[in-house]
Amino acid sequence: MIVVPTFNELENLPELVARLERLQIELDVLVVDDNSPDGTGELAERLGAERPWLNVLHRPRKAGLGTAYLAGFRHALAQGYDAVGEMDADLSHDPTYLPAMLRALDGADLVLGSRYVPGGGVRNWGLARQIISRGGSLYSRLVLGLPVHDPTGGFKLFRRQLLERMDLDRVRSNGYSFQIEMTYRAVRLGCRVAEVPIVFVDRRVGQSKLSRQVMLEAMLMVPRLRFGRLQ
Repeated sequence: MIVVPTFNELENLPELVARLERLQIELDVLVVDDNSPDGTGELAERLGAERPWLNVLHRPRKAGLGTAYLAGFRHALAQGYDAVGEMDADLSHDPTYLPAMLRALDGADLVLGSRYVPGGGVRNWGLARQIISRGGSLYSRLVLGLPVHDPTGGFKLFRRQLLERMDLDRVRSNGYSFQIEMTYRAVRLGCRVAEVPIVFVDRRVGQSKLSRQVMLEAMLMVPRLRFGRLQ
């Protein structure tokens, strides 16, 4: 099951669903909608009514990216899925990478769609955002000692057994740092990590959810993880 959090993604969701449908691989999708004012949740229901593989989890209000993913992970585990993935709804994560990521999962517990390995990259980003992203990745890698190139990315696949071992109730991050924390906790458990190159394309429609507050949270969360204050 692929978990896709949404908040005001009305214009992007139909194209994402169409791209996933064209893959013709065996997977289900869970849209976790935070009561989007633009009607994304209702649209997801209409799309799901015609597609048995598309499910919707409605939450009463906007409660953060991290809690949306955790709600989706818990739902997938309760439904008995062997693998659980996460991706953005804004088309920045191209579903055509999923087959390669699924193949990589055969020999790994966690697969990262990585922008910063050979063959990966970003598109339509300004210089400032590139510096922030690469700097954030380098900062978290150095402070946490992470043996991965893209710890801040949000295109991932987890084996069920890994999520069960991680104790999701202990995850504290709820913004940009959620991705760092999940990867860090997985590495601390000694899991096998594979990185598959992806090209991240900046959203064409809608507004980015990345704010100064979210970035500040990430900066502060990294040393808290490193020195064990979240254990």
